[in-house]
Amino acid sequence: MWRAPGKADDDGRAAVPRGYGAAMTTVTVNGTAVGVESFGDDDAPLVLLVGAPTMLSWPDRLCERLAAGGRRVVRYDLRDSGGSTTADPDAPGYTLRDLAADAAALVDALGGGPAHLAGIGVGGMVAQVAALDHPRAFSALTLVGTRAVAPGPPDDDLPDHDRATTARLFARPAPDWADREAVARHAAAGAQILGDDPAAAREVAGRIWDRTPGTAPAVQRANQVGTVFARLDCAPRWRERLPEIGLPTLVVHGRHDPFFPVGNGEALAREIPGARWLVLERAARAIPDAAVDEVAAAMLALG
Repeated sequence: MWRAPGKADDDGRAAVPRGYGAAMTTVTVNGTAVGVESFGDDDAPLVLLVGAPTMLSWPDRLCERLAAGGRRVVRYDLRDSGGSTTADPDAPGYTLRDLAADAAALVDALGGGPAHLAGIGVGGMVAQVAALDHPRAFSALTLVGTRAVAPGPPDDDLPDHDRATTARLFARPAPDWADREAVARHAAAGAQILGDDPAAAREVAGRIWDRTPGTAPAVQRANQVGTVFARLDCAPRWRERLPEIGLPTLVVHGRHDPFFPVGNGEALAREIPGARWLVLERAARAIPDAAVDEVAAAMLALG
């Protein structure tokens, strides 16, 4: 049956309404309100999409395609972003492993586990640690455009950010974070530098701005570009534990990703036992609209 978004079930958790389409609410896990959006039937197998840092890093069409393939899709915002609890993104009082624990706790709160867990960008780091620390919560793992070390420089055998691209990206003056249009223009220009679709980036940036609680520069900046990760405690390392992952795993990477170059995805696919490797030949950082069907089909085939 349908329930009003945000209304609690008898067991106290926030309800995620049944039915095709999207419904937004919050679910409290580990003392934190986590913003979630649900697509599909809540009796279907669960696919949990980790934000990077907001849920809008996952394209609407991909969520809809997975739901049409018989999955219950829930995408969510990390702490200090979107509909989740915002405290102080300049000084996070939690660690990467706390974010991983949130993912596992969400599966329990939402019901229907174990879940297919998917992470994109920095959300892919959360997903790796979650799969290692809480393997019983998950049935499959998808990692998109990410790497196995954080924060700072990668290991010597992994390609670092493309210097020319990042120089152009970070040489730009910051926008007025209180000005929606300025933030959208900044995002579009950044996407063009990275090789992504500027129009899509502009539209998503506007939606992120609309969902951000307040116009404080640190909060808006954290929502748009994930700056909280630069201040996050990501110790201890987890790359050496990748062979422990026993879940069916799909690794997806854009061939032309200048931020986490494709060698990072190749290493993940090589070091996670039995991982399937999907390179998006015309993609950079974001999942382009033209690749949605290919990515959805690969995820649905994984389980």
